[in-house]
Amino acid sequence: MNKLVSSRSAGGACLLCRRGVAASARLAQQAQCSGTAGRVKPAQRQPLPPALTRLSSRPLSSRQGGMMNVFDRNMKRRQKKWASSLQEHNKYDYLRDEVGSRVADRIYDIARTFPLALDVGCGKSHIAEHLSKEVVERLFLTDISDGLLRQKKESEMPTHCVMADEEFLPFRENTFDLVVSSLSMHWINDLPGALRQIHQVLKPDGVFIGAMVGGETLYELRCSLQLAELEREGGFSPHISPYTAVTDLGNLLGQAGFNMLTVDVDEIQVHYPGMLEVMCDLQGMGESNCAWNRKSLLHRDTILAAAAVYKEMYGNEDGSVPATFEILYMIGWKPHESQVKPAKRGSATVSFADLSKISQSEASIKTDNP
Repeated sequence: MNKLVSSRSAGGACLLCRRGVAASARLAQQAQCSGTAGRVKPAQRQPLPPALTRLSSRPLSSRQGGMMNVFDRNMKRRQKKWASSLQEHNKYDYLRDEVGSRVADRIYDIARTFPLALDVGCGKSHIAEHLSKEVVERLFLTDISDGLLRQKKESEMPTHCVMADEEFLPFRENTFDLVVSSLSMHWINDLPGALRQIHQVLKPDGVFIGAMVGGETLYELRCSLQLAELEREGGFSPHISPYTAVTDLGNLLGQAGFNMLTVDVDEIQVHYPGMLEVMCDLQGMGESNCAWNRKSLLHRDTILAAAAVYKEMYGNEDGSVPATFEILYMIGWKPHESQVKPAKRGSATVSFADLSKISQSEASIKTDNP
């Protein structure tokens, strides 16, 4: 069973250990492989069920000329559809459920009731199951996979399912009081445009609360695969998708028009029996790499060498290996005249230079009155 912990292993993403490479050659010769994973055929698009409706047929497109196109969105849709078709699909929900509960905690920190909310990239509604109708009265759920929407979890408040791409939100401006998102925005090609769309669909004084994986996510897996490919094939390809750095997130929210920003970082570490189990669970989550420049396959020798490097460099004493997920949480408000605003520059009536005089006067009073 996978175990969630909050501590981080001692290894770093830039650690290159010659001892680990040598161990991979020794241990890979002793490893055995039972078979190779079969190819997943692209799933045909199914008609939407009657429950999936749209608020508006006018999408707010964010695509502009010269926009970066890093991810294959059709491939991501097929990956999610395949993951939702698994017989034991619920056993891969542990990470999304944990992050969804932490996003819900941040919603409860805001002392107000939201009449209408939107969950962007909801999956199986991992946030909604932790909310009560006293906080959110109605909730719209959107995702690119109709299979995940059909498997949405029970919640107290009424929910409405909308099959929509996170890059093209089909809602009118000034519609929602709250927009949330959990572990879906890291697959968006135009993240600044997506944040602008979220800003548009929010009402004035509405709030956006989101969570996405950060740049240090799966650094153990990334480093192990790179070392193994360098040793066995003389070069390496990107097998882990690029992620957003926490230093860029505040700027992106500010450029989208949000104010009163809050950005914080959390790390979740999951322990697995080995590297192959890490990759298997990522596939079951629908989180396989979908970058256009991804390598279509890995050689068996490279996989076995990477597993040996992973265990040698990051393995625990009990034989398990950790996988670290860096989670970036963000909160941004749509401006409104009722919100607290900073004072104008130069309007202060007290100088910081006077603080020392205040402390000196307090000290003299204490000496005069023992």
